Amino acid sequence: MSISKGEEEHALELHEKSLIIDFHCDAVLATLPDSAFIIGSGKKRNLLERSTEGHVDLPRLIEGGVDCQVFSHFVEPIYNPIASRRMLQVLGYSLSEIEKSDKMEVVTKPEKIEKNHGKKISIIIGFEGCEAICEDLRFLNIFYRLGLRRLTLTWNNRNAIADGVRWQRSKSGLTEFGVEVVRECNKLGILVDVSHITDNGFWDTLEVSKDPIIASHSNCRALCKSMRNLTDEMINTLAEKGGVIGVNYVPFFLSDIDFSKFQAGDPEEMKKVESVTVERVVDHIEHIEEVVGNVDHIGLGSDFDGVPSIAKGLEDASKLPNLTKALVARGYSDQEIEKILGGNFLRVIKRVWK
Repeated sequence: MSISKGEEEHALELHEKSLIIDFHCDAVLATLPDSAFIIGSGKKRNLLERSTEGHVDLPRLIEGGVDCQVFSHFVEPIYNPIASRRMLQVLGYSLSEIEKSDKMEVVTKPEKIEKNHGKKISIIIGFEGCEAICEDLRFLNIFYRLGLRRLTLTWNNRNAIADGVRWQRSKSGLTEFGVEVVRECNKLGILVDVSHITDNGFWDTLEVSKDPIIASHSNCRALCKSMRNLTDEMINTLAEKGGVIGVNYVPFFLSDIDFSKFQAGDPEEMKKVESVTVERVVDHIEHIEEVVGNVDHIGLGSDFDGVPSIAKGLEDASKLPNLTKALVARGYSDQEIEKILGGNFLRVIKRVWK
């Protein structure tokens, strides 16, 4: 990154005053004491104490200037037969941890996010996958009352609502129950999230939803062929409906890397991962801007704590000012940067939440 000292100082000032929203991290699952997933080294840590493990905890969120963080809540597939019970356990853990600190607060109103700016971190409750709803809208209503305000319809697998990306060849869209869930989210004021869903599921959701939808942590398929990313047509249509795309910082969704070879320790693929930096994140931001014609539908969706590797320069939440520096270096205006850092997601929250 080529940036002058004056530009760097300006970037840090701009970062400090901006309202910064990250619409996806998996810190709850990564710190859950009885998690069935091993993320990173697997060493125990918690949400409140600074750690050298993983990507997100309260001290690093504060250091990185994050004002509002979506905590994604996930039912590990092994618990799918008792998904609603497991989600209550996961949610019970996160709510109790949040309540231990006067520097974090669960929010369900956009005005509270604005009021907390610079004082405490607003936490939005998100679910990744709809397994916990158990094909019963009454469960959705219960979870709404417990704070749910962002619903990612699927993870990678198939559920009662739709197919995740591992089922892309099924060519299926929303189920009848999936249509009901999207409509109920519109009625309640829950943001519908299409990250992880199949292409057909994406188009069905856009057609059914009366409200804007979001892709909380997805990138551009034109720059990285992963099916977790959006095509230019998807990006443009989502934007036309008023939605926002949260760009993530994951090398496998930023550049064409063979994940299976990386997992196997292939030297070439590992070298590719090491070469992905914050600059590549800005490449995806620029591509969305080129497709849509403005920056009004771009946000942040780090995917922290849910992946084995993160772009260099954004190694954890404390490093987020480096993204603002990169945006300043690329010539984005202060107003454009403020929109990308959080203004765009705040706009769609105000439009959808009730």
